[in-house]
Amino acid sequence: MDIKLLFDRVPAEVVDQKYDRNCLFHSLHINAEKVPDLNNIDMAIIGVVDGRAMATENGVKDAPDHIRKQLYELKKGKPSYRIADLGNLRNGHDLDETKARLSELLSSLYEKGILPIVIGGTHDFDIAQYQAYELTEKLVSVLNVDARIDMSDDSEAVPTDKHIHEILMHEPNFLFDYIHLGYQSYLVPYNSLEVLEKLNFNLVRLGKLRDAPKEVEPVVREADMVTFDISAIQSTVMKATHQPIPFGLTGEEAAQIAWFAGCSDKLSSMGFYGYDPGLDDQHMSSAFVIAVALWYFMEGYYNRKDQHDFSTKYYTKYIATLADQEPNEIVFYKSTQSEKWWMEVPVHTAKRLYARNKIVSCSYEDYTSATKGEIPDRWIVASSKVS
Repeated sequence: MDIKLLFDRVPAEVVDQKYDRNCLFHSLHINAEKVPDLNNIDMAIIGVVDGRAMATENGVKDAPDHIRKQLYELKKGKPSYRIADLGNLRNGHDLDETKARLSELLSSLYEKGILPIVIGGTHDFDIAQYQAYELTEKLVSVLNVDARIDMSDDSEAVPTDKHIHEILMHEPNFLFDYIHLGYQSYLVPYNSLEVLEKLNFNLVRLGKLRDAPKEVEPVVREADMVTFDISAIQSTVMKATHQPIPFGLTGEEAAQIAWFAGCSDKLSSMGFYGYDPGLDDQHMSSAFVIAVALWYFMEGYYNRKDQHDFSTKYYTKYIATLADQEPNEIVFYKSTQSEKWWMEVPVHTAKRLYARNKIVSCSYEDYTSATKGEIPDRWIVASSKVS
């Protein structure tokens, strides 16, 4: 596909500002006059300007450029960046065509080994992010950061209220795991939680996230893609969304999740959705919060350390023995570089398709539980999926 035909360049009002020489702007390959060459590119920023999933678009069409203004002004970190900003994806004649364009584009980037970062657009564009994996012929784990769980099965519901239902029901089904991070119980129908729990999907309440922040990292590390609804961030710092809530993630917590995602060598796409600059304050504070989360994601990417060859000297193997129960032992691995932990889950011979997931992310707490004779919950859930 000729991606040059799919993009409008970043507007002059964004690129022609005077940016300090230490700003990130000078380290990016930006579509100011032409689409950058994608050879030797690690990540690609894609702006989505289609807001037709909403009753009123307000300023959604300008969302990516307002985020860019804040991102470009941030100071460059230590790494040598190989990041392209491709500009804004041109809208199709309807919403479905825009999503189809995005899906085809992302699939092409996946094939090239380029990690796409989608900014702007409504949260239902994560369907395109997910469907782009269809041609990779592998099972995918989706992590959704959202205060709500958008699982309406009403055909008349707006796309932003039913996109998770569409992901779960998509055929062919290549969804291995669905992880929901930061939901708030009073915003979620109980029957939605029941359905997801019966499917052994991983649901993490905002309160649980706060109680055990260290346990969030292995959850994020299991995802192939992250879809982040910015309304999950509390409205004191995130006003520019159509569903603001006073309770939610802090800006620091959002940046921490983005860092974890960037550091995960398994993750291959990221999306930040739901920002409307028409609702932001005069300082564009909400755009700044998103830009900082983006900055941490990029920095995390360039701090990736693990290669996932558990037979090498870079991993230490531990075996926890569990007496008088099945399994009678669990194998753990600890990275000598990042100090992260994994555990091995036996794969049933009839489930070879799942083999790549038999070593799953975990925490040191999972290991200590196993040494005390307790089977970690993560092991039980993973085993139920592959046996």
